[in-house]
Amino acid sequence: MAVESSPGPLDASRLEIKAVPNPKATPDADNPDLMSLKTSTDRMITASWNEERGWTNPQVVPYGPISLMPSASALQYATQCFEGMKVFRGYDGRLRLFRPLYNCERMLKSATRICLPAFDPQELLKLIHKLCELEAPKWLPKDKPGSALYLRPTLIGSDSSLGFKVPDEAQLYIFMVYWPAPKSVTINGGTAPQAGTRLLASRTSAVRAWPGGTGAAKVGGNYGTALMEHGIAKKQGYDQVLWLYGPDRQITEAGATNIFVIWKTSSGALQIATPPLDKDGLILAGNIRRSIIELARDMFSTVTVNKELQCEVLERKITMGEVEESSRSGRLMGVFVVGTAFWIQEVSEIGFNGESIKVNIGATTHVLLLRERMTEIMFGKRESDWVDIVQESG
Repeated sequence: MAVESSPGPLDASRLEIKAVPNPKATPDADNPDLMSLKTSTDRMITASWNEERGWTNPQVVPYGPISLMPSASALQYATQCFEGMKVFRGYDGRLRLFRPLYNCERMLKSATRICLPAFDPQELLKLIHKLCELEAPKWLPKDKPGSALYLRPTLIGSDSSLGFKVPDEAQLYIFMVYWPAPKSVTINGGTAPQAGTRLLASRTSAVRAWPGGTGAAKVGGNYGTALMEHGIAKKQGYDQVLWLYGPDRQITEAGATNIFVIWKTSSGALQIATPPLDKDGLILAGNIRRSIIELARDMFSTVTVNKELQCEVLERKITMGEVEESSRSGRLMGVFVVGTAFWIQEVSEIGFNGESIKVNIGATTHVLLLRERMTEIMFGKRESDWVDIVQESG
């Protein structure tokens, strides 16, 4: 990906490492406080940028508050973007990042969409590797395989001018929080993170993304405006919002995840479908989304697989009318959502227009097989060029 030049480019080789005066104790995996997602590791990486000098030397510093003026661009005009990714402790003892360059490249796209400074994604990835190298051995010990830390690279406009303009100052920071493993249940002979996610379709008055907007970028403004509808869904006992768009009630995303539908066509052929990445820019191009599409095509689209598993994998527009009709006719075989934070979860119910569309979890084994394959890759039970190995000293 081409990156615009700046007076001083982001350069991971110039990283400066500061000592941690008061390192924290590692948490017990059963500590209920971990569910708050506030348990950070000891250190984070920071770097600042301004229009005249470019990027400063990045630094490893103790995790803590950052300094911003009340008039900062990020606070006043939402010039803020971020990424979400995980580092995993494999059952072979090694640390892995899952297709991390994709996230770094997507962060560059998000940054330039809201006029924040460009950077080389490879340099951002080097910084992420270094933070994992420094922090993960303590927080993900080798005697506790199957665990993960969540990384949040963030870029904000720190320009203190109250004028509405492109920021001429910015701050990058990368931090990590401990991520508790989800509680699993047994479904159809395999394990799933929970018994089923319940989605409430958004009202016609609420829109997450629109053509020409920022739906395809991972910017904070997308999430703040979604909280009202999310709160309504939670009060009604649902887990997430199923975001719809347009008069035909086109499905876009579910909460902060991408969504897939498994159904049979009128001729009886099986399909896995997900909304497309098109010129309208309504969908965030998720790393897990892309990986599930590629895996499903590899695992289920060939004539060599079991006939019950054979299916077509499509990226196409999906409307709620189609989902309703497939449910009424018995052709709806499954719905599942995917994302970095909560992995792959099957949907058990969709609330739409005051009615409930029930989804039979485990009607097919496709989701179970995809989850197992992804888990094998991320935790080192299956070799794959989708992972970066994090080097550890000693």
